[in-house]
Amino acid sequence: MQTLIVERSDGVVLCTLDRPEKKNAINDAMWVELVALFDDVETNPDDRALIITGAGDGFCSGADLTPQRGGQPAAVRGLGSALGGMRQVGRTAYALHRLSKPTIAAVNGVAAGAGCNLALGCDLIYASDRARFTEIFSKRGLVVDFGGSWVLPRLVGLHRAKELVFTADIIDAAEADRIGLVNRVVAHDALLPHANAVARKLAHLPPNQLAVSKKLLNQSSSVTLAEAVEFEGVAQAAMFASRDTAEAMLAFVEKREARYTGE
Repeated sequence: MQTLIVERSDGVVLCTLDRPEKKNAINDAMWVELVALFDDVETNPDDRALIITGAGDGFCSGADLTPQRGGQPAAVRGLGSALGGMRQVGRTAYALHRLSKPTIAAVNGVAAGAGCNLALGCDLIYASDRARFTEIFSKRGLVVDFGGSWVLPRLVGLHRAKELVFTADIIDAAEADRIGLVNRVVAHDALLPHANAVARKLAHLPPNQLAVSKKLLNQSSSVTLAEAVEFEGVAQAAMFASRDTAEAMLAFVEKREARYTGE
């Protein structure tokens, strides 16, 4: 890939956004490569968890808005039209959201605009104490995108989400932690080791069970309680019939580590 470094180890996929000279701003190629990576991780049974981080001292500064020929931003040029370009952005956001496997953002520096919402679209968000977050869109004459209008209110509440989007203020890691935007803030040098440790723990849990739990949680705000408990019941019945659940129970009785196969 031109814009991503992808490494695999023990079920964990580490994706490093690799445009450090641009604070890992997302250009045409990166939009396409991110979708390809998400689809690849989804269909590869050996991939159990995905970490996303950035090269250099930034996580992702958002879409690359560097003017190109005709004055068009790079995020639009070559995608046919502004609407065509935004549909590619939407496809990327949706590909991340629909991934059934656990995703972790290891935010090592600035996360701005679409880069901020790339992080927020992951299941778990760990931030370096050097991280900064901003929904920068309004200061660029733009509206919130990359799924930010959907995910941000669910993380911090509607009114705080409006404040972050309207003002486009930059908040540091401590403030992001205080308002519930991230799961945890860790020392900068400990960020990737921490994300890797969590990813490896998830990679050794039963994958189908994690995928179903993720789906139940993701749909929780759009279903009634009656629907939720019915979905839980159907899902749990299916789990009881799975080999991994039988293995988990046998391992508990035998006081040993379980070995999950995804069956």
